[in-house]
Amino acid sequence: MSEQLKLENQLCFRLYNINKAMTRLYAPLLKSLNLTYPQYLVMLVLWQNKQWEVELRQQEQALSVKALGKKLNLDSGTLSPLLKRMENLGFIVRKRNTDDERSVEVYLTKQGSVLKEKAQCIPASMFAKTGLTAEQLHNLTDTLDKLMANIQ
Repeated sequence: MSEQLKLENQLCFRLYNINKAMTRLYAPLLKSLNLTYPQYLVMLVLWQNKQWEVELRQQEQALSVKALGKKLNLDSGTLSPLLKRMENLGFIVRKRNTDDERSVEVYLTKQGSVLKEKAQCIPASMFAKTGLTAEQLHNLTDTLDKLMANIQ
């Protein structure tokens, strides 16, 4: 058999297995927050900008479901039920855009904002579980970013 066709020589298989393993490592950390891994990714995007917090009402600007999907590379068929569950948990609020009824905006609730403090330890915990040095992790991240840029 050709070396090129061996499963263990496939980059895609390595990335697939790493993705599954990382998701598994996140699960116990996220369980205490009552979040799944995809929900955690949504929260990370929302936490990046306080203007999306509904209680602040300092600005009326919100993150649309479409923009959220684009940022996370998720289609609306995947994202909509995910957001519905998060809304039922009290972490977010979805509101129709008053200027465009077709557009739905997503806001953090106070409960969703408070979750950010509880999640502060997750990145350090995950870093520790990788067994990599800071430099190795930085190099890996750079390499993965280059790979993504090349294949998009």
